[in-house]
Amino acid sequence: MSIAAVTNRANDFAGRYMGWLASPLLLAIRLYVPWQFFKSGLVKLQGWDSTLYLFREEYHVPLLPPVAAAVAGTTGEILFPVLLAAGLLTRYSAIGLSAVNVMAVVAYAHVLLSEGFEAALGQHYLWGSLLLVLAVFGPGRWSMDEFLRRRGS
Repeated sequence: MSIAAVTNRANDFAGRYMGWLASPLLLAIRLYVPWQFFKSGLVKLQGWDSTLYLFREEYHVPLLPPVAAAVAGTTGEILFPVLLAAGLLTRYSAIGLSAVNVMAVVAYAHVLLSEGFEAALGQHYLWGSLLLVLAVFGPGRWSMDEFLRRRGS
């Protein structure tokens, strides 16, 4: 038997027995990543005066005035996670939350790119990678998107 045949058989075997993990894994991603942002959005809402202060003085959001950046960022941290957790408009929500993630890094780059903040920056890379998985592969079977797709068929 050739190496290609052995490799193909091994990959087919792994795919058959590991494929059942796709939906639970995608659900876990859809719950873990949004929760990180949703918590941040709640903190911003609970202390709106502090949020506005941070956007005026600490965060450096390009192109947007501080109040608009605070509203847009907080809205994104609340709205996209809810949609992702439900698996509704998943690819769009993952892209939207990715934009929030990138903007957070850009706005706070003067800190995140400093020595000693590698782990904090690494979290943003991790979240971005997981959001990319959702944008590319979708929400999995355990989602509103899939429920609505099946109902519409």
